[in-house]
Amino acid sequence: MKYYIIAGEASGDLHGSNLIREIRKADPAASIRCWGGDKMQEQGGELVKHYRELAFMGFAEVLMNLRTIFRNLAFCRTDIRAWQPDVLILIDYPGFNLRIARWAKQMGFRVVYYIAPQVWAWKENRVKSMKQCIDLMLVILPFEKDYFKNKWNWNVEYVGHPLVEETASAIARTPASSLSAKPIVAVLPGSRKQEISKKLPVMLEVSRSFPGYQFIVAKAPGADETFYNTLLNKYPDVFYVQQQTYDLLLQSKAALVTSGTATLETALLGIPEVVCYKGSPLSYQIAKRVIKVKYISLVNLIMDKPVVKELIQDEFTVSNLRTELKDLLENGERIRQIREDYAQLKNLLKQGGDASATAAASIIHFLSAK
Repeated sequence: MKYYIIAGEASGDLHGSNLIREIRKADPAASIRCWGGDKMQEQGGELVKHYRELAFMGFAEVLMNLRTIFRNLAFCRTDIRAWQPDVLILIDYPGFNLRIARWAKQMGFRVVYYIAPQVWAWKENRVKSMKQCIDLMLVILPFEKDYFKNKWNWNVEYVGHPLVEETASAIARTPASSLSAKPIVAVLPGSRKQEISKKLPVMLEVSRSFPGYQFIVAKAPGADETFYNTLLNKYPDVFYVQQQTYDLLLQSKAALVTSGTATLETALLGIPEVVCYKGSPLSYQIAKRVIKVKYISLVNLIMDKPVVKELIQDEFTVSNLRTELKDLLENGERIRQIREDYAQLKNLLKQGGDASATAAASIIHFLSAK
């Protein structure tokens, strides 16, 4: 079988690589062409375009890069049509992937979507067209199956969350050598330059208030070293690591984490965290008016309560971040409660089974049934 897989971000590259691994186990003759990153390529996917060329964050940033986005869409359609896959597998990245899904369905391709767009948060009207152009929807959040069935009469499949297996594997590995003699605070400022530029300076400034701790930044895959060095040059006691994010977290007492997938990874690894978000003023004002959820972190959304503190936009200041971090490092009762909530979170996400293997089996069953 020929599989064409599209992931547009670092997290999609991770989940896509695990999916490719499991597809190859079930279908050793699989031919896989993909948009993604190094991890998908390492698992044997023929890489068409790296996600570094695709990642634009926020409303304003997307508007400024529309020409590039439309050029990528046109190239993608041409490439799919030329390769003629048996199935198109779209991983998250809805702004791009839903456009490709609509076109692909019209062209007669079979379409699988793995990791649903967060339509329960905003752009709910997308669901009507999604039902028409997606043949198999695989969801990874426990409440999504009921949401799609009860509200939209759409039977989707819950496969569990792929980060459960990923983080469990990291915990089971032999620990890396110690990154510091001091207790560590992990700093995860995101994967895109736009978000790193807004959040990392605030996170770095907080490090001055905790001289007994070693602050270590998790460098985004493929990001420019000069870019990080410019931001870190005023903080000689702070350094960064690359491709060691899980090892860094597992050695940390607490973490400062940009909203997104990393908030869930940090929780599944059991590390107390403060969730940080700051966008451009225009993007934030637009988001405030259209996003309908109570929380921005996946941890709080899944648990439906404020397990971890979220510092959003104007609340994301050095003073507030310093206060929250001090509490995470020194308040034993707070730490105990967070760990208890994390355990409940992990149990919820385990209910679907091994996500990558389940998703691969579902896709292959879907193809064989047609």
